[in-house]
Amino acid sequence: MVTKLTFKDNSPHFLIKKLLPFALYAIIPLLLFRLYIHPIHSFKEQVPRIKEQVSEQKKIVEIASCDYTNGNWVHDKLGPLYNGTNCNTIKEGQNCISHGRPDMGFLYWRWKPKQCNLPRFQPLQFLNILSNKHLAFVGDSMARNQLESLLCLISSVSTPVLVCRDGDDNKFRKWHFPSHNLNVSVFWSPFLVKGVEKNVNLNHNKLFLDSIDGRWGGELDDMDMVVLSLGHWYLHPAVYYEGNTILGCHYCPGLNHTEIGFYDVFRKAWRTTLDTLLRRRGNGIVGKPIDVIVTTFSPSHFEGEWDKAGACPKKEPFKAGEREVEGMDEEMRRIGVEEVEMVKRKINNNGGSSKLRIEALDITRLSVMRGDGHPGPYMHAFPFANGVGERVQNDCVHWCLPGPIDTWNEIMLEVMKRWEAQTQPRSQVS
Repeated sequence: MVTKLTFKDNSPHFLIKKLLPFALYAIIPLLLFRLYIHPIHSFKEQVPRIKEQVSEQKKIVEIASCDYTNGNWVHDKLGPLYNGTNCNTIKEGQNCISHGRPDMGFLYWRWKPKQCNLPRFQPLQFLNILSNKHLAFVGDSMARNQLESLLCLISSVSTPVLVCRDGDDNKFRKWHFPSHNLNVSVFWSPFLVKGVEKNVNLNHNKLFLDSIDGRWGGELDDMDMVVLSLGHWYLHPAVYYEGNTILGCHYCPGLNHTEIGFYDVFRKAWRTTLDTLLRRRGNGIVGKPIDVIVTTFSPSHFEGEWDKAGACPKKEPFKAGEREVEGMDEEMRRIGVEEVEMVKRKINNNGGSSKLRIEALDITRLSVMRGDGHPGPYMHAFPFANGVGERVQNDCVHWCLPGPIDTWNEIMLEVMKRWEAQTQPRSQVS
């Protein structure tokens, strides 16, 4: 005989009271079967791994979303990973400690982004990411300055071996890290495009804006990652060419050329360089992928006349709001960032498939706050050993090593970690 259920009260409370026992009878067998297939102890064993995965995902999201340009300099008791005596790859003019700079306070600051934490540089992590690869720094003396900072940071765990150099001027050098089969090189190319530097017979630079400099362009196919730096040489007098046509000049009295400044030319040089990279390495059918970092304009901090003592006399960073990125510094920064974004749009418009990854290393704001980080008069060893001379040359463009420029490489490592965390692989060699 079938028992028929009838509900005299259709209220929700009545229905729950009547149906709950049936639900429990159905759930209990399912739970027993689930526990038979996956015992409780297996869940306990998975908990640490699940927590680790969640933590790693949080780190990836933080790295991807962090705005490293927005922050402040804060005191750091730990100081740098190296000093001027235990790193032998520092250019003499940037080795402020060995040249007798008496104040050490400039070494004990860290950049603190407002949105996230910026970890200290992890040399082994950097080496692991670039194991069996070739990293090239290409550009002006800022590229060399950043390269030498990186070499010192890495050398705290692995010693670089100089394997190649081009002449006594060190315009091209290559180091090898045997521990990870990593090659790191630097190419002197102050315009990135073809150019003739001013000399005793030529009082202005000559730039050919329609093709990249062949010195580094000839070895482009061998590079796995390239860091580009550009800016200060564009402030010098120059005549600009495109093909056989003279476009104009910057500060060239007596040459009867149209004065066109350098901003548009600076942008054109970036576009020629990045378009060449995209065409040769990003869209090519055959070849390996390449990662590109564009380091934005590094500001100088001359106060008063450049050749007088105390041209950059600050002993600690500017506080928030004391000095902002403006004028030429901002325009040069903006051009570099915009050209990087244009390359990203070209990649997206082409379906998002490219062997080239690119990011702007936007260091202008954090650097503009560090007027204390330059060699100043200590570009020369012990400049006041015999008293204060009538003329004391100062370097308020380049950066002491160690110093604020180490932060550039800390941020660059974070960009590399974000790239590594991306799940979609790029095309490999065809």
